[in-house]
Amino acid sequence: MRSTKASNAVARLNARDPAHQYSMGMTAAGFFYLLRMDESGKQEKVSEDLTLDEFVVFTNKTGPQKKVKISKLDVAFEKQLAGRNAAKE
Repeated sequence: MRSTKASNAVARLNARDPAHQYSMGMTAAGFFYLLRMDESGKQEKVSEDLTLDEFVVFTNKTGPQKKVKISKLDVAFEKQLAGRNAAKE
């Protein structure tokens, strides 16, 4: 179960960054590390040994990030909230 969360993070990273092929490794002590395939086909270690939660955070920050889509209604709501906060001050 622990490695499922980590492998899902690596799968999301591979989907965001198709230019590189990432995989994960796990030590006997239960720590995770991120691997990236280089041009020659060898795997290089990208991260140090991390706990599960640290690994997921590191993997989510690695590579290009998805842009969050914001609707017109969200923008209007933010403006409305900003107006209310300015009126209270």
